[in-house]
Amino acid sequence: MFLSAEDFATVVRSTPLISIDLIVENQAGEFLLGLRTQRPAQNFWFVPGGRVQKDETLERAFARLTEAELGQRFTLSDGEFYGVWQHFYDDNFSGPDFSTHYVVLGFRLRVDAAKLQLPDAQHSDYRWLTPEQLLARDDVHDNSRAYFLADKADKVIGL
Repeated sequence: MFLSAEDFATVVRSTPLISIDLIVENQAGEFLLGLRTQRPAQNFWFVPGGRVQKDETLERAFARLTEAELGQRFTLSDGEFYGVWQHFYDDNFSGPDFSTHYVVLGFRLRVDAAKLQLPDAQHSDYRWLTPEQLLARDDVHDNSRAYFLADKADKVIGL
């Protein structure tokens, strides 16, 4: 179900969104980050992902998001559940007028990087980084960094 910008703004202003983040690992043990072009987290490196739509099963959302974000469709069983996080942003898709709150289902996904066809709809660039490299960068968003912290302090529920 697609909402108008006005209806979606009402939803974002009023309630948390449910999303899936993809913690994508290549054969070398590096993880995929994209440079976000849109709010929230604009101009930060961030793991791929997106929101679950109304009346969409997690299986369908996972398949849709992997195809949209990675250029290759994966099934939910291809991923490994990694936990639940909360992401809070001071802004939203339309600007700084109100905050955004996500309840995020993290899934780790091991891929053959050569088979991915990374689109440019949400990210202007992509990088494969080791956990050590991405944790050392100030331009990796804290919500993505949290997936790689030893204590995963921002994690809500563990494995």
